[in-house]
Amino acid sequence: MATKITAALVKQLREMTDSPMMECKKALVEADGDIDKAVDVLRKMGVAKAVKRAGRETNEGTVAAYISEDGKTGALLELTCETDFVGTNPKFTGFANELAKVVVENDPADDEALKACKMGESTVADELTEMIHVIGENMKVARFQRVSVENGALAKYVHHNGKLADIVTFEFAKPETAAADEFKSFAHDVAMQVAASNPVSARREDVPAEVLEHEKSIYMAQAAESGKPEFIQEKIALGKLEKFYKENCLTEQESIKESGVTINELAAKVSKSLGDDVKVVSFVRFSFGE
Repeated sequence: MATKITAALVKQLREMTDSPMMECKKALVEADGDIDKAVDVLRKMGVAKAVKRAGRETNEGTVAAYISEDGKTGALLELTCETDFVGTNPKFTGFANELAKVVVENDPADDEALKACKMGESTVADELTEMIHVIGENMKVARFQRVSVENGALAKYVHHNGKLADIVTFEFAKPETAAADEFKSFAHDVAMQVAASNPVSARREDVPAEVLEHEKSIYMAQAAESGKPEFIQEKIALGKLEKFYKENCLTEQESIKESGVTINELAAKVSKSLGDDVKVVSFVRFSFGE
């Protein structure tokens, strides 16, 4: 005799799995009322549905940032989905954060390596399939990047809409600097600056060669239009290049928090206060969909 599937049993399974009510009822019928077996049935159903959803466009999503407890390793990860509604869902954004943590802990070489990583009692691939079933939309890991520092610390900033995040690398000598409130406040402000100003590089020596050559060629052409002697043209071009550095290199930018003061000058101020040499050395910035 078949077990009676009560509303209470359906409700219990639905709360356990976040699956639709009718699917829960079908799974319980197939499992003859055994809730553990019904969970397995739903998981199998989820795999089939995930395959069907795999072809759907994923133009929405979120960017997650995670930094290890010791502050020395971090990761940015972009997770896509089909709708903005899901892209802001706490379950979805929380999953993206967990994936970023997996990247930090496992340092996968690429997307396939990430999918093979352990995530709880399962793998990332299995958990991703499960999430597709639970939420009902196709999802993809669009990209990720892991960063680390040996002598120093990392700081992150995630914009409130979840579409923009960055991690900044700081180097210094004293381990205790990382725990100082003054450093933490400075580091947060610098990470926020990266999000707001979208610099080309952290330092002028890190500007990509092709970007520098492109800018130089434009400034030289503009200077040539002046009709002035060549040595004057060169000075004009160099002056514009200096302006480019100040506007596009993080350490030379004017702070968005303190008018008239550059990031380098703020770093020097923090260094003096803490008795250490705090340097802003690099950053990674993800804007969703870029």
